[in-house]
Amino acid sequence: VQLQASGGGLVQAGGSLRLSCAASGRTFSTNGRGWFRQAPGKEREFVAVLIWNGGTTNYAESVKGRFTIARDNARNTVSLQMNSLKPEDTAVYYCAAFRAGNIYHSMAYEYWGQGTQVTVSS
Repeated sequence: VQLQASGGGLVQAGGSLRLSCAASGRTFSTNGRGWFRQAPGKEREFVAVLIWNGGTTNYAESVKGRFTIARDNARNTVSLQMNSLKPEDTAVYYCAAFRAGNIYHSMAYEYWGQGTQVTVSS
């Protein structure tokens, strides 16, 4: 499975960005897609996840109500709509695919995209 993240950029606080994660390869072998982020000097942290079976979504408390993860089956992509962005959302955002395990921890994800930079200015 190959993942390609895109859509990052520079935005002012309160603005919006939409990230996209395109997939190719044996995507049918995975059970969902997640987004993580890593700010300078910090550990990679969970942001959101979408589980194929049932379409269940879950979010980190810090982004709940502002971010939305969704799937576009026709394009085999997963998006992360980010609204009301804050400076503390600044990070490199990664999309990843999992098959099993603790979906809130990066160790459960077998496939990773290259990351896209999101910078929110105050």
